[in-house]
Amino acid sequence: MRANFGKIHKSGKNKSPNFTQKFSTTQSSPEKSEDEVKRKMAPVLQSSQPWVEKYRPKQVKDVAHQEEVVRVLTNTLETANCPHMLFYGPPGTGKTTTALAIAHQLFGPELYKSRVLELNASDDRGINVVRTKIKTFAAVAVGSGQRRGGYPCPPYKIIILDEADSMTEDAQNALRRTMETYSKVTRFFFICNYISRIIEPLASRCAKFRFKPLSEEVMSSRVLHICNEEGLNLDAEALSTLSSISHGDLRRAITYLQGAARLFGSSITSKDLISVSGVIPPEVVEGLFAVCRSGDFDLANKEVNNIIAEGYPASLLLSQLFDVVVETEDISDEQQARICKCLAKVDKCLVDGADEYLQLLDVASNVIRAVCNMPEEFQYDC
Repeated sequence: MRANFGKIHKSGKNKSPNFTQKFSTTQSSPEKSEDEVKRKMAPVLQSSQPWVEKYRPKQVKDVAHQEEVVRVLTNTLETANCPHMLFYGPPGTGKTTTALAIAHQLFGPELYKSRVLELNASDDRGINVVRTKIKTFAAVAVGSGQRRGGYPCPPYKIIILDEADSMTEDAQNALRRTMETYSKVTRFFFICNYISRIIEPLASRCAKFRFKPLSEEVMSSRVLHICNEEGLNLDAEALSTLSSISHGDLRRAITYLQGAARLFGSSITSKDLISVSGVIPPEVVEGLFAVCRSGDFDLANKEVNNIIAEGYPASLLLSQLFDVVVETEDISDEQQARICKCLAKVDKCLVDGADEYLQLLDVASNVIRAVCNMPEEFQYDC
């Protein structure tokens, strides 16, 4: 019995490694397949930092497509004598980047925190903040200008007011006296999209710099540089699509590119960028316009219903439909003018809170009337 038991025990020992080996192979195979699927879906991104910050220019000379601004500010940095400045222009053109680069190049990393105060629209910037926080920071005197670590370190501080056009008129008026009183020890950098929203007394005290929208060539070169650094494949069609949906806003283009890279991997197509950006697909807008041109109101009603069911925003549809109408060459100028007038009225109604379905139906009916040369207002015989 003992001998037999020993044989059974030995045979059990011999079989157990094979069994565990088989069990381990059956368990590990699904894990490998999952890893392979993950690798095929998207590459592992080394850094979680937003690409907008990762590729933000660190020096004024690296700011893209603003040659005049860069030339003037480079000369200003050489003398280290900055006036009050007002940067204005469309979003994503380098206004904030330029202001931060000037501050970093003047003071370096050591003095930056003590010499520079940044306030954004998210901060409370009412009249009380101007009277307390800004005035207190502006009133503090600084030491005489001595170079530290290769940086000029001029004898004044900088207050950067980003999105200054969102400040109340009272707060802007309160800044007038502060700018005059502490001009020897403090410089103000105002950044805004609309210069018309800055009161004239403030604007007249600043050197104004206009930032232009980025051209497609400049944006494409910058995007291709990021693609090479991140190992992305972007064909010519996708590059053109990215430029068109960004409307000269490089920050928006880089954000769309990073979102598409996370979702679709290293090979990005035009469709991927459109889905990430939330732009209505061109075939949807062109389909609605084609149905309206046919003159069939029932088909136009169905198309409007489909657009509402898909959840596309009506305001965005109006903007894209406007581009389609303007670029269409086989309708007259008068027809284009009638359609654009209707789009303007409907846009105002949407802002006031009107129903999207009814407003889009109004657009469709007016486009049909304009294209088919019907009168603007129907006349009824009593």
